[in-house]
Amino acid sequence: MKDSIQSDKLLKRAEKLIDAARKAGADKADAVVVRGRSSSVSVRMGKVENTNAAESDDFSLRVFVGSKVASIGAGQGGDDNELATRAVAMAKVSPEDPYVGLADKDDLVKDVEDLDLVDDHQVLSEELTDVALSMEAAAMGVKGVANSLGSGASSGMGGLVLATSEGFSGSYMVTNFARSVSVLAGEGTAMERDYDFDSRLFYADLDRPEDIGLSAAERAVKRLNPRKVPTSSDMTIVFDPRVSRGIFGHLISAINGGSIARKTSFLRDLMDEQVMAGAITIIDDPKIKRRSSSRPFDGEGVDGQKMTMIENGVLRNWYLSTSIANELGLKTNGRGARSGTGIGAASTNVIVSKGQQNAKDLIGSVKNGLYVTEVIGQGVNMVTGEYSRGASGFWIENGELTFPVSEITIASNLKDMFKRIVLADDIDPKYSIAAPTIAIEGMTIAGD
Repeated sequence: MKDSIQSDKLLKRAEKLIDAARKAGADKADAVVVRGRSSSVSVRMGKVENTNAAESDDFSLRVFVGSKVASIGAGQGGDDNELATRAVAMAKVSPEDPYVGLADKDDLVKDVEDLDLVDDHQVLSEELTDVALSMEAAAMGVKGVANSLGSGASSGMGGLVLATSEGFSGSYMVTNFARSVSVLAGEGTAMERDYDFDSRLFYADLDRPEDIGLSAAERAVKRLNPRKVPTSSDMTIVFDPRVSRGIFGHLISAINGGSIARKTSFLRDLMDEQVMAGAITIIDDPKIKRRSSSRPFDGEGVDGQKMTMIENGVLRNWYLSTSIANELGLKTNGRGARSGTGIGAASTNVIVSKGQQNAKDLIGSVKNGLYVTEVIGQGVNMVTGEYSRGASGFWIENGELTFPVSEITIASNLKDMFKRIVLADDIDPKYSIAAPTIAIEGMTIAGD
């Protein structure tokens, strides 16, 4: 494969940068290339608005002199010795950091596993254009849809090339194909917007463009003529999977070791404590084949394994990189992630346990409440857990979805919300956070 050959060349360059850094006086070093290839087409009202193609191989060299560290970007045409000399000079005048360092040799991947993350299918811009036009046409053909906000299709590939002075050398690539469309339904000031999309590692797995377009249109039409509802407390709110993934995303942020070290998480003192409903177990697994967030090694070359984050509602692990683990007096669990020239911690494939009932029955169990399909605003305080978001969706009456609702605010505290979650069984594994429809009791709705 052509891209594999190119990765081999980049890996050799990374290894040369390591050698140059050691010769320049670095005690340890690592070199990384974040790779990116993408092409996309966007259309609106039957006409192509934009086409784009981009390629990048962004080098960075990180050097350690004792407990001092510095990182420097490295262009493909730069002189290795000069870059290494500059990086070492920067490190020598940097403040000491007792927590930074490379991962231990024993934690590094020995053999890079093939997780089947690359689709060799080549998509031409003409095909992307046809897909985008088909999605938009299908959406615009639905009665009640008045305008298009745009439709797009893309293909891309990204990955990591990493070499360290501890002996690690490896690379991996991941492909991605995506489709999306957004439309307006209604007239004048009574218009409502909605969208749909799909994103997959393998092109053949994508939903049909016509199905995506119809779904987006039907969602928008259903939102027409929304009402407000009275302010009320102690209400049951059911969250569509598009929104519930965000709820669990707040959990993932709260158990990131970086937040724990900075003391900016409302869960920072609750390791081995009950933080969620007892029926909930959450797994993080970087080694699932053909999954969007899989990776054979983390941003430090560490062999990350399947890990239980929440076990029957009890918090069991933080997400840790080497430096974050050092700061917390722990050991990395292979969740290091590159961010620019730095390294933080991040989740991989997050899998929430299934509930015992389907989504329809979960909604049917609610006498009066709200089914939320969209939230807006940034009203989440990760230090205290306070949660307040603008929301829209559908009112639930006697277990049935009735009229659309908008211009309301839903509020509670994530500490309470997590412990009251009831799960449905409709998990879609294509997302990096695989979460179902959920219901949460005891929330406040601010309306009229």
